[in-house]
Amino acid sequence: MEEYYLVCEDSLEGIFTGIYDAYLKKISHGQIHICVGEEENYRLFAVYETCVPDEKKTASVAKTIIREFGMETYLSVCRALASGEADKGEAVYKTVVTGFSMKNKKELMGNLSNPFVHRVFELARFTANEAHYHVEFLRFKELESGILYAEIGPKNNVLTFIVPHFADRLPLENFVIYDEKRDIYAVHPSKMDWYLVVGDEKRNQQERIFSQGEKKYSELFSCFFHTIAIKERASYGRQRNMLPLRYRQYMTEFQENKGSYGS
Repeated sequence: MEEYYLVCEDSLEGIFTGIYDAYLKKISHGQIHICVGEEENYRLFAVYETCVPDEKKTASVAKTIIREFGMETYLSVCRALASGEADKGEAVYKTVVTGFSMKNKKELMGNLSNPFVHRVFELARFTANEAHYHVEFLRFKELESGILYAEIGPKNNVLTFIVPHFADRLPLENFVIYDEKRDIYAVHPSKMDWYLVVGDEKRNQQERIFSQGEKKYSELFSCFFHTIAIKERASYGRQRNMLPLRYRQYMTEFQENKGSYGS
């Protein structure tokens, strides 16, 4: 029995297109698998097909998930697909298949005894937690142009989940949030909708000069942060639980000696 592996782009559009193509084959879903990116070692007696992202197919799958399983399930699927884990495509595909076999489709994400549903739940939770951390820990800095700039380096692709929070609270500000690991910018012009831009890190790094006012206030904030600390009550283990180390390199209060300001 031949196994089919649909190789998809690592994006929501790519994986949704793969799910659409999987249903077009009209064969057992147990024989079809979704791969995110090329595999290092190809399997024997397996057929590999590349899926090209398609907007119409993506929209069709998205509408079907919302209609059949509800908006909450759709959001969980989107969060799972933002994960950096390689098995997310297979987990989402088999979760959709599981949902169509259920009598009450709206309870799909409650079916945690199913390993694929449970995996989607895990991936979605991890992504949502990381997005929540970034909402709490993200620090804006003012550029010479007056634009507010922030930088992040998340494990998962959470940029689209955190920008709406700041767009809602800073509607009159021009701000940019940069995901350095994926070289993607979220741009929010004042009084307008935000959008994503694939960046040119080398070129844009030259334009990242912070204002003199930003430098002064950053130094004051760092001084305040370190001055109010009570050394006798320091608990570094608890601090790492509340604020993981990987977030600190992007936070103003931990950058007082980095000299990251332009001249």
